[in-house]
Amino acid sequence: MELDPVHTISDPLAAAPFKCRVRIYYEDTDAQGVVYYANYLKFMERCRTDWLRNIGCDIDDVNRRYGIVFAVRSTNVEYYKPARLSDLLTVTVDVQELKRASIRLEQFVYRDMDLLCQGTIRLACLEAAGFDPIAIPEPLMSEINKWKMP
Repeated sequence: MELDPVHTISDPLAAAPFKCRVRIYYEDTDAQGVVYYANYLKFMERCRTDWLRNIGCDIDDVNRRYGIVFAVRSTNVEYYKPARLSDLLTVTVDVQELKRASIRLEQFVYRDMDLLCQGTIRLACLEAAGFDPIAIPEPLMSEINKWKMP
């Protein structure tokens, strides 16, 4: 497994633009006390939602104000090590690409300094009424652009 340089430094979390914490509960695990693989997507979703709220893009407010929603268009997830019951994880969000009507994010899930999971998530901006693609409104585009990796 080869990671990009930003995630092989001594403290990869220090470089993360946005991060949130997730505690693992019994409901997140399988019979062996290991986090069920699909739950990593839930953890990433929670962090993305917190990130959007943090930059002024609260999901409900954006829907009311602009009539749009952000929908997951695609995911690609790599799993490296398991998380277990009671672990405290850190989930990060990095904006990799910002297009007129979509955002590509890279998300990482760590336990302490151990990288457990990595995901690439593409979000599409859609009209809330008909779910047709639409350009990301300029005020949101400006805020999201501030988080884009160089």
